[in-house]
Amino acid sequence: MPPALLAWALLLWALTPLPALPQPQPQPQQGRRVQEKEATFDRTYSDWVDADLLNIYAFNHTVLRNRTEGVRVSVNVLSDHKDLPVLFVVRQKEAVVSFQVPLILRGLYQRKYAYQEVSRTLCQPQSKAEVETQHFYVDVSTLSLNASYQLRVTRVENFVLRTNEAFTFNATASQPQYFKYEFPKGVDSVIVKVTSAMAFPCSVISIQDILCPVYDLDNNVAFIGMYQTMTKKAAITVQKKDFPSNSFYVVVVVKTEDEACGGALPYYPLSKHTSPDEPVDQHNRQKMLEVMVSPAITSEAYVSSMLFCLGIFLSFYVLTLLIACWESCRQQKRKGLLAAMDSPSLDTASLLGHSRSIPDSFLGHVPYDTYGYGSFENGSSGSTEAASGSLGSAEVSYGYVGERSLENVAGRPRLDSLSSVEEDDYDTLADIDYDKNVIRTKQYLCVADLARKDKRVLRKKYQIYFWNIATIAVFYALPVIQLVITYQTVVNVTGNQDICYYNFLCAHPLGNLSAFNNILSNLGYVLLGLLFLLIILQREINYNRALMRNDTHALECGIPKHFGLFYAMGTALMMEGLLSACYHVCPNYTNFQFDTSFMYMIAGLCMLKLYQKRHPDINASAYSAYACLAVVIFFSVVGVVFGKGNMAFWIVFSVIHIVATLLLSTQLYYMGRWKLDSGILRRILHVLYTDCVRQCSGPMYVDRMVLLVMGNIINWSLAAYGLIVHPNDFASYLLAIGICNLLLYFAFYIIMKLRSGERIKLIPLLCIIGTSVVWGFALFFFFQGLSTWQKTPAESREHNRDCILLDFFDDHDIWHFLSSIAMFGSFLVGAALPAATGPRGAQPGGAQLPALPTAPPLPSPQVLLTLDDDLDCVQRDKIYVF
Repeated sequence: MPPALLAWALLLWALTPLPALPQPQPQPQQGRRVQEKEATFDRTYSDWVDADLLNIYAFNHTVLRNRTEGVRVSVNVLSDHKDLPVLFVVRQKEAVVSFQVPLILRGLYQRKYAYQEVSRTLCQPQSKAEVETQHFYVDVSTLSLNASYQLRVTRVENFVLRTNEAFTFNATASQPQYFKYEFPKGVDSVIVKVTSAMAFPCSVISIQDILCPVYDLDNNVAFIGMYQTMTKKAAITVQKKDFPSNSFYVVVVVKTEDEACGGALPYYPLSKHTSPDEPVDQHNRQKMLEVMVSPAITSEAYVSSMLFCLGIFLSFYVLTLLIACWESCRQQKRKGLLAAMDSPSLDTASLLGHSRSIPDSFLGHVPYDTYGYGSFENGSSGSTEAASGSLGSAEVSYGYVGERSLENVAGRPRLDSLSSVEEDDYDTLADIDYDKNVIRTKQYLCVADLARKDKRVLRKKYQIYFWNIATIAVFYALPVIQLVITYQTVVNVTGNQDICYYNFLCAHPLGNLSAFNNILSNLGYVLLGLLFLLIILQREINYNRALMRNDTHALECGIPKHFGLFYAMGTALMMEGLLSACYHVCPNYTNFQFDTSFMYMIAGLCMLKLYQKRHPDINASAYSAYACLAVVIFFSVVGVVFGKGNMAFWIVFSVIHIVATLLLSTQLYYMGRWKLDSGILRRILHVLYTDCVRQCSGPMYVDRMVLLVMGNIINWSLAAYGLIVHPNDFASYLLAIGICNLLLYFAFYIIMKLRSGERIKLIPLLCIIGTSVVWGFALFFFFQGLSTWQKTPAESREHNRDCILLDFFDDHDIWHFLSSIAMFGSFLVGAALPAATGPRGAQPGGAQLPALPTAPPLPSPQVLLTLDDDLDCVQRDKIYVF
């Protein structure tokens, strides 16, 4: 063939399209089938399914608008294919519910638990028609070769809970239950109570809105609504305003593990043949429960309870006002009678307002200036006393420079400006160190020996107590308020009611507050603290008026009047109420110190005030006192956080407790006349040698020694108790130490008053008895223990109890009422004690001293507390120090 022809043939062959190849036709897969079956309620379907078969069960459900019925799907897979589970999908009109069997739920540390039997209640959509037939389908599929199962769909009896009717049911981790509740007309809030006779397995109670889907598994129940863990008791108060549909679901879920409720973790088997990811079959974790929904209190109950609370404490204001008016009229009548009895020649000064109207010589009394100021006997110089300084002893004679009569003292004005007064600029002792050793180490001291500093200096010194605690209160309270508001917001937003340890059976919400009643009951601390401040203010005004007119009784008689510590005590009482209310906004272990911090301060201030009454010159300064209290609060926080079961902490704390007790005992015994320096051991050995070896002599200050020995015994015993027992509630243990020491010193004070020839008059005695009785009842209600953050929230709810007063206040609220009244009464007793003495002019040793003139006493600073007591007419060198 010619080449040209061959080329054309090849070109035509290249341009000619090839015939299309036949495409393979898709062949229908053999064996994949879908079976749809009409199904009915209350019938068990035993069937099988494999990778090539999909079973669909069609159900018809008649829904009435005025009647709600629950539908429950129960499944039991008989085959054991954990890697290839059976999938069940329930398709409804407005929701889809899907779950696999075996159902795998995770616990702590991602542990897996498998359940072969699963039951789920279907979410019920709302129907707009009177009668409506709704269809839903149950699809069953799997990828395993063959899986047998049983399917049963039933209607739930008593799906709608009735008011005040208990309903009992069972639940497991894979078979949760939920029910519907509709608010009746006229009911704005209800309380849902769930109880069980068995503590474990641990369960969760949830309140959810009527929405689909319903979160009713352990791994999703906390997604929406309010919820709390439960052992034997649970209670949730539900308000109608939070649910627009005027109805809600009560969901009960059994947890896979009990650790959240304080139980032990289950044994997790591990062997060579099992993988750590292998699910564990928990068999049957079933719990029987009872649920009941009851109406909560009405708005009228809120109003009546608030009025009741206000009425109780405002009655103290009314009573105080009536006593003040009565005492004022009484004083006016007394002044009138005394003015009528005086002769015209001798009464001129009295009519002009001078308190000293009758000369001593006219009354047959020895003039004031014949009694040495600061001594027990006549004359200007005191007897020689054995003096001991710096843990040593020496015989020193002492006397006072110059004689001071009441007339000379009364001629000086005592209300100078404090604007330029500095405490360190004043000390009226002539030779400070030597004179302090002489005076303070006398065997028998009188108040005049320890009230020698300038009144202006002491007044400013004790005013610092008030200003310091006011500053502390502001800086302490502001972050506390912010923190508890944040806590309450978190509770409201997340719905997690395990954050706060309320008494849920008596927790009445108001606004955003979950337990308004626990906050309202703290009002007594604030109102009574304010009343105490007003009483002290009235006393200070009267005292300052007496100083302005140079009243001799105010200047040189009675216990020295210093009001700074009283103001600090009143402020501490008010702050205790405020911080206790803050704590009860969301009580838990992280903020428990808010409720106790000012309790420590109150106990410390009360002891300081008792000591100050007869030791005004040597009482602790505000800075050192608050520094010590700050250390106490620091240990309180550390003990709460790290002290539980920590042996090292308890050893350190016990050592510090014992050392602090010894140092304070030494300070009190030697009236501060000792030094902690390098020579302390040498001086201790010297004292032991001279007093115990060379000569066996008893203690110089027997009364002080008895008090300190008892105090050391009590404190060493408390330290040993803490070291051995390790109490869980460290904050209360620390508070018990303070209260025991306060009660010991108070009892010592009372005993020494009686031993010194003084007496307690009727009103202070009644106040002491009444306060003790109130304290007894208060402690009874305190130890009822309605909740405890030392346990899990679920275990704490086992202690919850119903309200006992006006269906609004529980036992702890009664504790708040009674303890505020008892604390107020204790303050009055502490303020009243110095004025309750025996016969006028009684000497500590029992000898009778000349009486003071019968001029009318100044409107006494204790007028509202002790009425007609007469210590204000006794010279300070006749009042015993103990």
